[in-house]
Amino acid sequence: MTVPNQLTVLRILLTPIFVVLLISERLVLKQVSVLVFALAALTDWYDGWVARKLGKVSRWGIFLDPLADKILTSAAFIAFAWLGLVAWWMVWAIVVRDISITLLRSFSELRGRTLRTNYSAKVKTFSQMLFIYAVLLALVLKQSVPELLPAFKTILDTSVLYYSMLLVTILTLGTGIQYLIENYKVIYSSFRAFSGRTQSE
Repeated sequence: MTVPNQLTVLRILLTPIFVVLLISERLVLKQVSVLVFALAALTDWYDGWVARKLGKVSRWGIFLDPLADKILTSAAFIAFAWLGLVAWWMVWAIVVRDISITLLRSFSELRGRTLRTNYSAKVKTFSQMLFIYAVLLALVLKQSVPELLPAFKTILDTSVLYYSMLLVTILTLGTGIQYLIENYKVIYSSFRAFSGRTQSE
């Protein structure tokens, strides 16, 4: 297994550790969960850099790397819902959209067809990560640094959390629909090629 793929697998293995630490009752474990999440997110950048630097881009990596990213962010949203911070329906809408689009993208690329991404998809990813980091830091620092409590109270306010999460959900679903519309022909041709090959075998 190549180094980039090892880092991708590490990101997947760190995900359940992050979730268990975050939903624990002990503050110190919650603090460690933020570090674990940051480390897992860092492997996403680093494995991509190593793959390009060493020319180690593989078919397995093309499939697994984006899926590992979505597993990590989806786990964070699910943990937030478990803690009662966000609505489950929003979480499932994001999780289903992200995993589905990622599998479609990986499938098409494995068939030799690249799906086009646009700026709005990058904005979506940025908004998700911003929301996750803001909530994680607020959860941890509200107890660790009492003098900063007012700022973190605002982030964890029920209305602020709801509408922030709603915005992220709408943006995620909107970009998903846009992605499918813009890449419909490529996705369709990928499935036709796969279907034709399956029947020939």
